Parts: sequence; C-alpha cells; structure tokens
Amino acid sequence: MPEVVHTIAEVRAAVDVARAAGRPVVLTPTMGALHAGHLAHLDAGRAAAGPRTFTVVSVFVNPLQFGAGEDLDKYPRTLDADVAALAEAGADLVFAPGADEMYPEGGVQVRIDPGPVASTYEGASRPGHFAGALTVVAKLLHIVRPDFATFGRKDAQQLFLVERMVEDLNVPTRIVEVDIVREDDGLAMSSRNRFLGPVERRRALALSHALGAAASAGERGLGAALAAARSVVADAEEVDVDYVAVVDPHTFTPVPDDHRGPVIALIAARVGSTRLIDNARFRLG
Repeated sequence: MPEVVHTIAEVRAAVDVARAAGRPVVLTPTMGALHAGHLAHLDAGRAAAGPRTFTVVSVFVNPLQFGAGEDLDKYPRTLDADVAALAEAGADLVFAPGADEMYPEGGVQVRIDPGPVASTYEGASRPGHFAGALTVVAKLLHIVRPDFATFGRKDAQQLFLVERMVEDLNVPTRIVEVDIVREDDGLAMSSRNRFLGPVERRRALALSHALGAAASAGERGLGAALAAARSVVADAEEVDVDYVAVVDPHTFTPVPDDHRGPVIALIAARVGSTRLIDNARFRLG
C-alpha cells in the first residue's frame, strides 16, 4: 500500500527522502473518485521520469474551483477505494489533505489570475473556476516540488492554462500530458459518469459521437466540422448543449474559417443533471 499522509509537512518530508535517494518525483493531482483514466497518469509519469520514479498522488476536493450551485457537497469522496486502486497501480505516496490544511484561514486572499482564456468556454459557464483550479495547482507544485506533473487532455482548457502558468511563472516542473481514456463505447471516463443513470449513460454518447463526426468532416474545413458535430447533438434526446467549438491548441482561441492544421474540438453538455465535457484533437484541411 502507498503511504498516506495528510499534512504538508509529511508530504514534504517523504519527498525529501525520495529526492535524497536520487528518485525523480512525479505528482498527479486529483480530486479523488479515481478511475482508469486517473491511473493512466501513473504510467505516463513513470514513462517520462524513468524506472525509479517516486509517484505522489494528491487527493483533494478543492472548494475554490466550485461555484455557487455546483456539486461540491455532492462530489464523490472515496479515499479508501482510491488508495486501494493506487496500490495496484504502484503509487508511492498519497497526499490527502483536508481543506483546513490547504486553506488554514478558510480560503486564500491571493489567487492566480488565469488570464483571458479562462473567461471562455468552461470559464464562461463556471466563473472563477480556473482561478480556483490554478491556485490549488500552484500550491501543490510548491508543496511537492515535483520534477514532473501529469495533467489529462480530458480537461483541455485546464491543461492549456496549467501549461501557460508553469511557463509564464517559470515553475521548474515539466508537465506531462496524458491522453483521454475512454470506455469501450467511446464515453470519456469521468468521475461524474457515476451520476448517470442507464438511459442518461446512453444519451451521453452523443458527445463523443459529435466529436467523431467533427473529426471525420475536418478535411472539408471548419464549417463542415462544426456542422457535423452540431447535427449529432441536435438529434440527441435530452442532451442540453452548452457549447461546441473548435480552437487553436496553441492559443485556445477560436480558429478562423480558413484555418488549416491542428485543432481541438470542444463540447460541453448537461445530460440529466450531470454536466459533461469532452474534446478531440485532429487537423482541419
């Protein structure tokens, strides 16, 4: 079993021992309720850092990134099951702080400003979300001081902003991008999938189907890709779409009509009471 610690002092002490032994440190930040998509991060971290990797997984449901009316209280907390899964995956250390350890005064006065990209897409639907997410990521990077940190492509906008923060603020950690892990039917793995009933679970496939349609139509350009994706979700029963968009992976801004090259297609929708996001990377033209 991995060692489980709950305080900043404990995680720093454990990391110092690993670093003194010459082991590269990899951090995988999570909010728990782990699934195979999370566990893939451990393999990606070891592939980047080498066979003597010291793997730290944080499990912390960060209240700063939940807005009013969002599912902070509902968000699943399954630490015992998470630790058991991490043991099978070969994690070395689990850092599971409480909110009072991360925010001893009940919050923070200083937060990371995530910039203009954070006001679009997920940021437009969830104001303040990325300021809260980047603030806790910055805290974790300073607490653990990892050589590498893994972040999933599933949360494409968060990944973009984390990479910009690390670059802009000269954080000495290399970000390892981890591909989306999908169920056999194509649904992107998410901790929130557990809230879907059987009928909603089938309806949720509209998101990945829409992205697949966009990718297939991408050789004909932006208009065709967007039209194909929107056609799929327009025909989907009780799938309330928030946005469908195509962005430049280097800027996370919408691409022009004549764009040719790599893009990320984004989709967000509510299926029943559960909000889901997904994305796909392909080329236009």
